[in-house]
Amino acid sequence: MNLNGKILITGHTGMVGGALVRLLKQHRDLQLLTPSHNELDLRDQAKVMSYFKEHSPDYVFHLAAIVGGIHANNTYPAKFIYDNTQMHCNIIEAASRYNVKKLLFPGSACTYPKLAPQPIKESSFLDGLIEPTNIAYAAAKINGIIMCQAYARERELNAIVPMPTNAYGVGDNFNPEASHVIPALMKRFHDAKMNHLKEVVLWGTGTPLREFIYVDDLSDALVFLMENYHSPEIINVSTMQEITIAELSHEIAKTVGYPGKIILDTAKPDGAPRKCLDSSRLTTLGWKPKTTLKEGLQKMYAHHFNSLECIIN
Repeated sequence: MNLNGKILITGHTGMVGGALVRLLKQHRDLQLLTPSHNELDLRDQAKVMSYFKEHSPDYVFHLAAIVGGIHANNTYPAKFIYDNTQMHCNIIEAASRYNVKKLLFPGSACTYPKLAPQPIKESSFLDGLIEPTNIAYAAAKINGIIMCQAYARERELNAIVPMPTNAYGVGDNFNPEASHVIPALMKRFHDAKMNHLKEVVLWGTGTPLREFIYVDDLSDALVFLMENYHSPEIINVSTMQEITIAELSHEIAKTVGYPGKIILDTAKPDGAPRKCLDSSRLTTLGWKPKTTLKEGLQKMYAHHFNSLECIIN
């Protein structure tokens, strides 16, 4: 591990931040800074500046963000754009002002155009219209990406911008109003199994293609990039292992042990037909994911639901 010095991780209680902390704690010589929201409100510029001045972090993983699914994006667009923009504006400015050695700010696959050529290359950024249901969150992320690049050019801030695909795993959000597809399906199949339902109805044709990265692999990629990537230009982080929503549903049902039927309501809409990131630049640098989708789903389900079943039974 080449990260000698103090490492600040914002959002350490989230799924990705939690995985990163678990990974870095394996190296006992590292000094981790993980302030809670009560200790440091990232929306408060004065407090952020004071924290950086007092603690002098050398490396910053800015992972704190307000996130959610389509429902949350549509319901709270003002919160999504305001809070996320405030947080990264303060972090980037503080990183520049207090001479942070390196800042990592993750973008999001949702900032790519809705109809970008597949698999999506980094050059597609800002080359088309964004999916409307994600516009507030995506706009904040786009601002942060451009801000990192602007500070790198004008102030020589050493900033990198990984662009992760959909992450899942231990620490995921199962709230039906805020969850993404894997935790949402996992909870639906688990509840159906516990309630002995004979079938589960899912929206759409099941044909859209998606890819997913296990959260421990993502955290490993972020550390790899912090150590080995030295450009403010976007770099994709993905598996390039695609699966249809129908296949994903059956894989999750198998993981959960749900024996019933899966009915596809084809009258309901599908999302984008395909969404895959081209991560060839990252693999050329020498990084590859280690966890298969099957393994990741099993780890996720065992962590979040098996212990609950034991209590119920």
